[in-house]
Amino acid sequence: MTAAVRFFWLFVALMLPLSFYLLVDATQWAVAPVSLAQQPWPLLLFLVVVVFTATGLYDLFIADSNLRKNYPVFANIRFMLEGIRPEIRQYFIADNLEEAPFNRETRDLIYRRAKQLDDTLPFGTERDILAQGYLCIFHSINARHINPEHVRVTIGGPACRQPYSSALLNVSGMSFGALSNNAISALNKGAKLGGFSHNTGEGGISPYHLTYGGDLVWQIGTGYFGCRHADGSFSDEAFRRTAANEVVKMIEIKLSQGAKPSHGGVLPGAKVSPEIAAIRLVEVGETVYSPASHPEFDTPRGLLEFVQRLRDLSDGKPVGFKLCIGKKSEFMAIVKAMVETGILPDFINIDGAEGGTGAAPMEFSNRLGMPALEATYFVEQVLKGAGLRQDIKLIAAGKTASGFDILAKVALGADVVNSGRAMMLALGCIQSKSCNTNKCPTGVATQDPSRAKAVNVALRAVRVRNYQAGTVSAFLELCGALGYEYPGQLKPSDLHQRTEKGLRHFDQIYTPLSHEQLIVGRVPEAYEDDWHKARADRF
Repeated sequence: MTAAVRFFWLFVALMLPLSFYLLVDATQWAVAPVSLAQQPWPLLLFLVVVVFTATGLYDLFIADSNLRKNYPVFANIRFMLEGIRPEIRQYFIADNLEEAPFNRETRDLIYRRAKQLDDTLPFGTERDILAQGYLCIFHSINARHINPEHVRVTIGGPACRQPYSSALLNVSGMSFGALSNNAISALNKGAKLGGFSHNTGEGGISPYHLTYGGDLVWQIGTGYFGCRHADGSFSDEAFRRTAANEVVKMIEIKLSQGAKPSHGGVLPGAKVSPEIAAIRLVEVGETVYSPASHPEFDTPRGLLEFVQRLRDLSDGKPVGFKLCIGKKSEFMAIVKAMVETGILPDFINIDGAEGGTGAAPMEFSNRLGMPALEATYFVEQVLKGAGLRQDIKLIAAGKTASGFDILAKVALGADVVNSGRAMMLALGCIQSKSCNTNKCPTGVATQDPSRAKAVNVALRAVRVRNYQAGTVSAFLELCGALGYEYPGQLKPSDLHQRTEKGLRHFDQIYTPLSHEQLIVGRVPEAYEDDWHKARADRF
């Protein structure tokens, strides 16, 4: 018998007689309330003894915790402290650069820009600029000014009949269901106010995406929510009907996402309310499964035929796909299929393995996929090597919060950038990491109406707009500091990373390709094996 258990039984043996005495006194005091009010401690002590004894008996004979059996009552203190550990660490222990995925310095920057407060940094950087992996850019003495009003990107290739003029920074895919109704409404209203786009996520277009008229990128996932038959197959008619909506500016086929590439999803029947069922075109109360891959195609050629099918059904709106780069040969297979079929997507959205708002198994989140910067560089180079880059726009996602984050991705090949979690922070998210519990303390990532009402749509929409505008402005200032007149002049050699050999730019760290080098030139060793493995008729 452990010392804690012996102490517990000793406490019970000593306190039980006292508790009976106190109970008798308390019974007597019930008819003399004045005395009880004057001396309440015997009754309070009696209640403490009862609670202590009941908790100890439960821990000893019923609880399934080893600690609680060996240390009844007292082990519960450990579990209570463990429960508030994240908050204690965030508020009192962690320094400005320590937390992940967004440290306090970055979160504070987002909050300040959203509120239009001073976002300058006093007394120099806290970052270790000599640490390996540190990223930086080299400025020019001949700095320039870039007007934000003149910087937009037209998305739409040769086959597109309704090209879209996109902002440089837009809202990444986050579904209604993952986020609350008020959060979706605030994001969409912010997009309308700021003139940028709002990606719906794979959960379909909800009424909250439509209330304020912000530009939408309609994401189509493997569950085909909002454009499916009852058996889960794709419905041309349902898609055509929704794609005709004026606010739907682009359509994005989601192949994979950074949070959980190659992983399907399950929406429990208990969460399929009449509202969710109507949006996603599923049955009320029935569990819905999203497969890990698309039922409509299983080859690179099939993907591109699906792209063309959606482009035709949407009357020529821009259609592209989103993916987190995994096996390099599989993306190269898609590129070979583009060359062979002549069917090109209007854009490719490159997600990074840094993850996102989606809850995911730990192994998938921590170990699968290519990081956003390397993936963006790889996709840019392969498209250039195949002679296709000029006809396809690149969107980069994956942990974008600051103007420098935008610059790094644009320098490596992105035309525009998406941000998800930073937009949530602008909505009031505090990085409590409770997105998967339905107990988000700020009402952003929950379906609990009592929590969701905390999101003030009018206020938070303005803050989302402010954050987007302030971050794009910071990005353009950085471009000007490099001596450039427009963002398109950025190139991989502008972005430097500290390595064992000192500061080196990305064209020195990785292998660049020239126009059509993969088709008519000598394939460099870094690409050769994957390029020869790639086939247009299979992944």
